[in-house]
Amino acid sequence: MMTTTPPLNGADQPPLIAPAAVAAARRRVERATRALVLTHIAPDGDAIGSLLGLGLALRAAGKTVVMACADPVPETFRFLPAAGEITQNPTGAFDLVIAVDAADLGRLGGLGERLAAPPDLLFDHHVTNPGYAAVNLLDVSAASTAELIAEHLPLLGLPLTRSSAEALLAGVVTDTLGFRTSNTSAKTLGLAQTLMAAGANLPEIYDLAFYKRPFAAVRLWAEGLARVRLEGRLVWAELSLAARQAAGYYGQGDADLINVLISVREADIAVIFVERNDGKVKISWRAVPGLNVAGLAASFGGGGHAPAAGAEVAGSLAEVEARVLTATRALLDGQAP
Repeated sequence: MMTTTPPLNGADQPPLIAPAAVAAARRRVERATRALVLTHIAPDGDAIGSLLGLGLALRAAGKTVVMACADPVPETFRFLPAAGEITQNPTGAFDLVIAVDAADLGRLGGLGERLAAPPDLLFDHHVTNPGYAAVNLLDVSAASTAELIAEHLPLLGLPLTRSSAEALLAGVVTDTLGFRTSNTSAKTLGLAQTLMAAGANLPEIYDLAFYKRPFAAVRLWAEGLARVRLEGRLVWAELSLAARQAAGYYGQGDADLINVLISVREADIAVIFVERNDGKVKISWRAVPGLNVAGLAASFGGGGHAPAAGAEVAGSLAEVEARVLTATRALLDGQAP
């Protein structure tokens, strides 16, 4: 029998998601016996935290759960409970498929391409998400997908365990940059309080997610910062395959270097280019409050939020960099800081 958690602190305001959608999601969860939970390629803290947080809650409710991502778990988040169980190759039959934190079906990578039908459920907060699942739980006002999941666990009849709370709090903390993004709300803080009450250790999560990193990641920062450039209100850096090899860093991302770039006082937009070994370049944008880079990312096949977005573009590093910088300069010329 499924157990429920009491209403979460800070969640006393009615969710923006239609009650009918929540009821439909609950019915699918209650009927399921074997669930597959997926998140996006090049996963960040919100992706991994949401994947584990929801997956472990489903497991605590008696479901058989497989958690999957097309790319490996970044080393930064391998401290989270059950992170080692996340697979790149899920097998078997599933009667419930859930996508979390993926702005479109393509963001699921090869795992999305293998699905025989769209996901049954979707949890996301990206403004560019078209709602591609059978039941979509989308709330662009949520500061993170992990916040959205934490808010809806009791509404879906799912328990909040310590392990689930730890993963969800990591998602909330990292996607809000330590509760510093402009979309951090009183509800965000209330839900964080509830996750802590369930056993999540905020100081430890904060330390491991933001301050403890492998030496290779620091070397990668050195490679990128050696090539950082500032032009007007735009700052950018690139991480070539050669730079990643020189640093001994073999992750798919930028080791959060983009968050260092946007700290440059003179810049309103920061961009980082990461050359991948599949012939694509991963692009991440960050913008100061008041600027919107989500549409820019969408024009390159990506998506995200007003202050933070990303895309992956096929082509050489030099070619993609030239195209993206031209478009980003045009955006800056048309928007006030």
